[in-house]
Amino acid sequence: MLETRFGIEVEFTGITRAQAAKVAAEFLGGRVESGNDYYNTQKVIAPDGRVWKFMSDGSIRTQKKECGRIVEASREYSVELVSPILTYRGDIETLQELIRMLRKAGGFTNSSAGIHVHLDSANHTPRSIRNFINIIASKNDLLYKALQIEPERMRFCKKMDAALVEKINRRKPKTMATIESIWYEGYEGSRRQHYHGSRYNFLNLHSFFNGNGTIELRGFNSELHAGKIRSYIVLALALNHQALTQKCASSKKPQVENEKFAMRTYLNRIGLIGDEFKNCREHLCKHLDGNAAWRFRAA
Repeated sequence: MLETRFGIEVEFTGITRAQAAKVAAEFLGGRVESGNDYYNTQKVIAPDGRVWKFMSDGSIRTQKKECGRIVEASREYSVELVSPILTYRGDIETLQELIRMLRKAGGFTNSSAGIHVHLDSANHTPRSIRNFINIIASKNDLLYKALQIEPERMRFCKKMDAALVEKINRRKPKTMATIESIWYEGYEGSRRQHYHGSRYNFLNLHSFFNGNGTIELRGFNSELHAGKIRSYIVLALALNHQALTQKCASSKKPQVENEKFAMRTYLNRIGLIGDEFKNCREHLCKHLDGNAAWRFRAA
């Protein structure tokens, strides 16, 4: 479940990109290089050669703290941490500690900021992509409530399109080219555009077909809470593993008379079992109604 390589983008404000890069360079033992690109990127070259980027993002509402109050700030305070390719076992502790350092330095998030997890798509097939679409469609309501997606961000991570799900399951595509054709139906403009309209979904396949060859999950509010970020990564890896290994997946929404119980048992089923993932289960069930232990007992 945890073997797939991933990358993460964490949007925040409160400190400038230069300040964030300095914090990361000191923690990682790396050096900072300033990019002269559109995003005014600050790059941190780690001793292992990997590059951690701090970029500008137009969707972030820039703020900072002054005398204990949150006030508006310049665009230098628009910060998106873009990680290099990571592995869970090799890098999660480093990532979590870096997040803690950035928060300690003054970084914070607001309702405009999000987290995106990119998953290595190398092992995916037409069957597993169809599975992924159906899994997200069937869990749309539960995931959106569990993750408390901010209304301000809904347009950047829309629920799975019912028409797309219907077409995928009716045509049962056997090739990636057919899935790609279905994915872009109804959209205008070149598919090669980075900011193509089809990318603003919880499950983004534009990054798979015309980006970095990754499957992107965009349905996470931003956090500089290391435990919550870990729970988002584990959930993304588990959903990806389910899509890859399950023979088939239904888009039908299950009966959920007890949300918390439904989520806990689902997380157990996809691999979040035992003490290692206890905190992840708690973070992901916290905002749901019901009783996690008893299906039919009142909370």
